[in-house]
Amino acid sequence: MSSPAKERNNQLKSAIAVASSAIPLASGTGAAAQSSENSSVSETTPTAPPIAEQRPYSYSCHGITIEDPYHWLKDPSYPVIEDAGVLDYVKAENAWFEAQMAPHKDRVERIFAEMRARLKEDDASVPVKDGDWEYWSEYEAGKEYRKYYRRPVGGGETQLYLDVNQLAEGHDYISINDISVSRNGRYVAWSVDKDGAERYTVYIKDLETGEMLPDVIEDTNTDLVWAANDTMLIYGRANKNWRVENVRVHRLGTDAGEDVQIYTEHQLGFTAEAGLSANEQWIVISTGDNETSEAWLLPASNPLAEAQLVRARETGVEYAVDVRDDTLFILSNRDHVNFSVHTAPLSDPAAWTTLIGGSDDFYLTGLSLFRDFYVTEGRLAGLDQVQVRYYDEPGRMDQIEFPEASYSAGLGANAEWAMDKLRLNYESMITPDTVYDYDVATRELEVLKVQKIPSGFDPSLYTVERLQIPVRDGTLVPVSIVYRKDREMGGPLHLYGYGAYGYAVAPGFSTTRFSYVDRGMAYAIAHIRGGDDLGRRWYLQGKMEERTNTFNDFVDVARGLVRLGYTGEGRISAAGRSAGGELMGAVVNQAPELFGAVVAGVPFVDVLGTMLDESLPLTPGEWPEWGNPVTSKAAFTHILSYSPYDQVVAQDYPPMLVTAGLNDPRVTYWEPAKWVAKLRVTKTDDNVLLLKTNMGAGHAGRSGRFESLREDAEEAAFIFWQLGVSD
Repeated sequence: MSSPAKERNNQLKSAIAVASSAIPLASGTGAAAQSSENSSVSETTPTAPPIAEQRPYSYSCHGITIEDPYHWLKDPSYPVIEDAGVLDYVKAENAWFEAQMAPHKDRVERIFAEMRARLKEDDASVPVKDGDWEYWSEYEAGKEYRKYYRRPVGGGETQLYLDVNQLAEGHDYISINDISVSRNGRYVAWSVDKDGAERYTVYIKDLETGEMLPDVIEDTNTDLVWAANDTMLIYGRANKNWRVENVRVHRLGTDAGEDVQIYTEHQLGFTAEAGLSANEQWIVISTGDNETSEAWLLPASNPLAEAQLVRARETGVEYAVDVRDDTLFILSNRDHVNFSVHTAPLSDPAAWTTLIGGSDDFYLTGLSLFRDFYVTEGRLAGLDQVQVRYYDEPGRMDQIEFPEASYSAGLGANAEWAMDKLRLNYESMITPDTVYDYDVATRELEVLKVQKIPSGFDPSLYTVERLQIPVRDGTLVPVSIVYRKDREMGGPLHLYGYGAYGYAVAPGFSTTRFSYVDRGMAYAIAHIRGGDDLGRRWYLQGKMEERTNTFNDFVDVARGLVRLGYTGEGRISAAGRSAGGELMGAVVNQAPELFGAVVAGVPFVDVLGTMLDESLPLTPGEWPEWGNPVTSKAAFTHILSYSPYDQVVAQDYPPMLVTAGLNDPRVTYWEPAKWVAKLRVTKTDDNVLLLKTNMGAGHAGRSGRFESLREDAEEAAFIFWQLGVSD
């Protein structure tokens, strides 16, 4: 179990490295099944960028009329893209991207080679015990995807139970949403998406016989939970608008059309999913949006029983629940913005008693139950904390100490109820990913694995700092920064930010980052409001009517880094993805002179247009984050005031690389396409503006570990080109 402010910790899933990106994603829609080719380059190399046609279109809301001459780029047949004009424009932009990057292909290859050389190609995860088996995953040298293995505890024959490389054969994209082995170890179920549309198909394999079951479940988008002595599989199915408003039970050996719907969500914007309690005795059905949640309980032995409500939903109240014996443990913001922990009898789940009170200083982000103790996770002054607590000693708390002053740490793969050692993950900006076992009795840490950097890595060459930069309203914004000790002050600097959904960008380790740092750049992370880096209030100060704090913080951090001598105006490259791409769009509108290059990945830039269209899959659930401009004029005018697409003006803009995914169901392809089209004819400079659309992928870009790394290399090459950074 975890806080609603932190992605739920799926222990076994973490162990075998199934989970994709932890970052929360901005609103968008749809999925398109299109050409598997990444780009279509015309036979003749273009000598000028494409200029999209402007077609008259306007709409009015709250007495305000908005002109949108690029509205036509949204294909009305979406998620099928069949408008020839739309496809021609997207392909023309891809051809322009290829033409402009062609002189830099050798550099892209060099950067890609050095990034790849930092990866241990035949890497394996640390095995995790779960019942009678140990589970782990491995990469083979040269392979794009993982293989999943297990062996009997104590030794025995190793069994390959899933090879994602085989699943990917014949496909340019593949993503695994979940892999779930039944409790008795006989079956494995997995869900796979082969075009980036985030509609996953479930398959089931009998691990005793090696045969695939005929059971196939289409259009899922949740975790997979085994129940009823492994005779049933629980999941959520996405409707035509990608919303998961139901929880269903599939009985093994039956047609999916006969599956029973055990929970139905009727509130627009809420999504539902099912999980398993830590003691594996209860199914927990969770439903909610970005600010409100509700939970129901069902016995895992009989998921067709009547569900028991924990606490009725109340707008603004979030909670998550787990079970030990006859007691519920609840993590909630009901009594304190930074969350507190409560208990309640299973017989009266709404009767909460406070176990751990909320704190203005300590932000509770996670609660995980084990048989003999429980663990709270959180942040103090922006740094991760892991604490072991005891059921029979309420006042005792063992803080796990970590060796550095700035780091990222948390629970790793802990698949079992009865544990005497906890698996932990730890890293910092100069410490590669490290897997520990923490002995609860002796309070000692044992190193199990440290990420290897085959090409070599010497942390003594680098300096890490944690700055506090004042912004325009007097708030101190933390900044994590790493650079080589021999770097000259005032040189180029890369600044990364996100700032939405209460997602904290941790000061962790990145192998790709050192392609920047080893070329004399500093690399900085701005922990701006909108994330929850400094607690829940830090998040709330960057959403809804206070959304512009996020953009102002980023701009003022950039100016502060110039003022402190770390870099100079125009020598900063900036990057962000999704809602972080919205951030990029807002800051180049506000202060374009600061930046010498900007990468906006799948940017959520048509904020007003998307938030007005409640037919789009994620829009209703996003209103608590951004505001509802359909019903509120105040929300309409506020979003209009910062929506990057709507606020493009005639001014100089920095060189920009914008990416999109034609099958992206979160930030649809037309948002970056419209934005780039408008920028082309409005901006007053001659700086490079590129749009690259992945024609066979979605929000996360290319799926293979090397293919995705090549895109990182392209982005780095673009930035070095524009900033004049040499090899």
